[in-house]
Amino acid sequence: MKSRPGKIYAGFGFGPIQSALFLYEAYRTGNFSRFAVVDIDEKLIQALRRNKGCYTVNIARPDRIDRATVEGVELFNSTIAAEAESFVAAVTDSDELCTALPSVDTYADGGDASVVSLLARGLKARIGTAHESMPTIVYTAENNNRAAEILGEQVYPLIPASLHENVQFLNTVIGKMSGVISDAQTIATLGLATIAPGFPRAILVEEFNRILISKIRLPRYKRGIEVFVEKEDLLPFEEAKLYGHNAIHALIAYLADLKDYPVMSEARNDPWIMETARKAFIEESGAALTRANARIGDPLFSAEGYAEYAEDLLVRITNPNLNDLVERVGRDHPRKLGIEDRLYGTMVIALEQGAIPRNLGIGAAAAVLSMIRRRGSLKREIAHLPAAAEDLDRDSLARLLREIWGDHPSVRKHGQQLIALTWEGVEELRRLSVA
Repeated sequence: MKSRPGKIYAGFGFGPIQSALFLYEAYRTGNFSRFAVVDIDEKLIQALRRNKGCYTVNIARPDRIDRATVEGVELFNSTIAAEAESFVAAVTDSDELCTALPSVDTYADGGDASVVSLLARGLKARIGTAHESMPTIVYTAENNNRAAEILGEQVYPLIPASLHENVQFLNTVIGKMSGVISDAQTIATLGLATIAPGFPRAILVEEFNRILISKIRLPRYKRGIEVFVEKEDLLPFEEAKLYGHNAIHALIAYLADLKDYPVMSEARNDPWIMETARKAFIEESGAALTRANARIGDPLFSAEGYAEYAEDLLVRITNPNLNDLVERVGRDHPRKLGIEDRLYGTMVIALEQGAIPRNLGIGAAAAVLSMIRRRGSLKREIAHLPAAAEDLDRDSLARLLREIWGDHPSVRKHGQQLIALTWEGVEELRRLSVA
């Protein structure tokens, strides 16, 4: 690949969000001359090196799956000291960076090989060089609405104060669905290209790329990745992602699980599931969030704007070309049934805004029943989890949910009503012979 003049990009982690969103979008712009990424997967790193820094992503569109190739990527293994130092040098030269890791909890993992250490060392090396005053942004893509603040709080104390005003950490709201497929039969059936020749994994993502980011405060900074949308206040949009997109994604998955549908796209042809999801999305999540955020005047938080958002997502969530597994979407039931998470978090907001979330209650009931069915796959023991769905009654449901929720202000205020709505959902599922 010929060298192109422009910005330098550095990424932490080579999962699907990094490889098929941030790095892919950076490459497409033609605004960058170098791409450096650090990871710990030596087999993946060697596969890309054998392929001269090229990799392929599969893009699920409504009517087909396309392939796209990214070229000229340098991958480094952070657990190998010499390679970590080479990546640190790339950080020093980079003015657009992105962390795309499983969790904000991993920022400091690995000592000298940690994200915090590599980033701080790279920035500190700018002192006394032409890059000392170079404005730099760091996207944080860990699905946490305080990721930028959390990373900044760990990095800023490790770098000279003179650098602080030139480095800004940005939060992101990423509504793009993506995944890595390693099952050879699925790869063959869908006709997917693997990440690199001979490497048994494929990246499959939807084409959606309208990513929201924090407002950039650095004077005269011009982003290389131009497609992203800056917002003055990201919190309302983060809530729309969690209490809209994520909530309905989970609701559809749990209803589909009770009907033994293996992939999300099968729900598209089930009128009952889709109507339940539509009512929960528009009449409950939508009614609550538009009332709560009407003050900001964004088109999303109007009745028409939110309905359009919902209808678009119902199509995207059930895109057959995504091959989105019901089991994958619904996994980690206890976390997703948390009082501040997608289902009950949305129900709390609905109640606060005067809406009665009966359809979300059906989704929560389905999640509880799905958890009972899949108790063997849970990461931790739930003391009050019934052995079978038929053992669930209102009292045992209350004990189960209170165990998951713990002591929280929303439980003290709305716990009884949330339990009642969930029990109504269980009874409705049993009436329909779904449970």
